[in-house]
Amino acid sequence: MLTNEEVAQTIINQFGETVSDFDDPYDLLTFSTDRDHIVSVISYLKEHPVYKVGFLTDITAVHYPDSTGKEFCVVYHLHSLTNNFRLRIKVYLQADDVHVPTVIPLFAGANWMERETFDLFGIIFDGHPDLRRILNMEEMDYHPMLKQFPLEDDTRKDKIDALFGR
Repeated sequence: MLTNEEVAQTIINQFGETVSDFDDPYDLLTFSTDRDHIVSVISYLKEHPVYKVGFLTDITAVHYPDSTGKEFCVVYHLHSLTNNFRLRIKVYLQADDVHVPTVIPLFAGANWMERETFDLFGIIFDGHPDLRRILNMEEMDYHPMLKQFPLEDDTRKDKIDALFGR
């Protein structure tokens, strides 16, 4: 059975200072890398003869507008079905440079996940073959999960407060 410590030490041995912030909240191995190494880290884990991290569970992002220099975090959740082992990798980005390479060459299913993350957060996945909105209209000029937008749309006239217990 794989342990978080064993996998973390192997990753550190392989990638050195390009990986950091190791933690295991809720027993989920979590660490950070930069955009220049995310593809090689995921590729290494996928091709590792023991770890066989062959399933991309999810890609999403988090917006931290008050965290200077780390306003966005792209989050990758991966799973080794062979070993029943999960891990999370984070890549922090500055608000004025929200580019990260696509992982579609490693996981075809990343296509829709990257499009959703682009649509909702504005993260640009360099090398994506068709990076366009997937949930919202193409005409939208903003990304709705950014925290500068209110939770409710004040322009809607079909929302009557009395129907919502207000």
